[in-house]
Amino acid sequence: MIIARSPLRVSLGGGGTDVPSYYEKYEGYVISGAIDKYVYVTVTRPFFQGIFLKYSEIEKSKEVSEVRHPIIREVLSKLNLSTPQIEITTLTDIPAGTGLGSSGSFTTALIKSLYVHYKKHISPKDLAELACKIEIDELKEPIGKQDQYIAAFGGITEFIFHKDGSVTSNPLSITTKTIHNLEDNLVLFFTGTTRSASSILKDQVDKSNLYDQKMLENLHHTKELGLRSKNALVNGEVYKFGEIMHEHWEHKKSRSTGMSNSFIDKVYNLALKSGAVGGKLVGAGGGGFLLFYANDKEKLCSEITKIGLEEVRFKFDFEGTKVIL
Repeated sequence: MIIARSPLRVSLGGGGTDVPSYYEKYEGYVISGAIDKYVYVTVTRPFFQGIFLKYSEIEKSKEVSEVRHPIIREVLSKLNLSTPQIEITTLTDIPAGTGLGSSGSFTTALIKSLYVHYKKHISPKDLAELACKIEIDELKEPIGKQDQYIAAFGGITEFIFHKDGSVTSNPLSITTKTIHNLEDNLVLFFTGTTRSASSILKDQVDKSNLYDQKMLENLHHTKELGLRSKNALVNGEVYKFGEIMHEHWEHKKSRSTGMSNSFIDKVYNLALKSGAVGGKLVGAGGGGFLLFYANDKEKLCSEITKIGLEEVRFKFDFEGTKVIL
């Protein structure tokens, strides 16, 4: 049996500029942090011939072409299995649709586990690129590349998305003290709702492709905020980073009418009155998790949990996608 795990992530700056409709024209820039919440994929060879899948559904197929799960089907097709005999099971610490990049984490964990199962090596860079090719190029999902890359590499990492599709990745040069400060004062709250990143991002993609000036100016500024976030983190100015998060969220809300709603706005405003310096919805928007940088974490958690939201504690993951068994 092979067990691979891939970390989920929180986007720390520049999110949205990693989508091809933007970076192919202007280059994108994102800072992302892998966290110690994971997607697990187990692969084993069952006694009987066939493809046995256990995720939110249970499947049994004779041929790869019959598999209903699109990502599993595309990954298996890359292996050219003449006589499929494989069982794949998926487990997650946090469910899909919550803005933490679970699709990219699942795809990288799946590829890694299958490569090891068939005694093949794949580097983090090739792993991320293959996951992006499957989700974006072949399945035509209107999503960005940061999820696959941060899952594969881990850490707190900056990514530059070049016009030719290539990606440069660099671990952010921040001190251990700053990392501990972030882990102590960044707070995740689940809003209680899930959503599809594809549906939220489709409007952005369509407008970017049509050179909608308002959308492009929004994304240009988002990239600038990502670079400012980098400078704040590298210089250990975590309070300033929290203020940039607030500016980022105010800017992000204007990108789409589906980005926020009255309940999310209510929680966000309460958080600002209760010890949060700034924050934002993680991921494409519309639901999932709110991430805050707290000046007074005890007060913030006390007030937000009173209205029924649950805090999810986390630390950063610096290993990326790996086989653990």
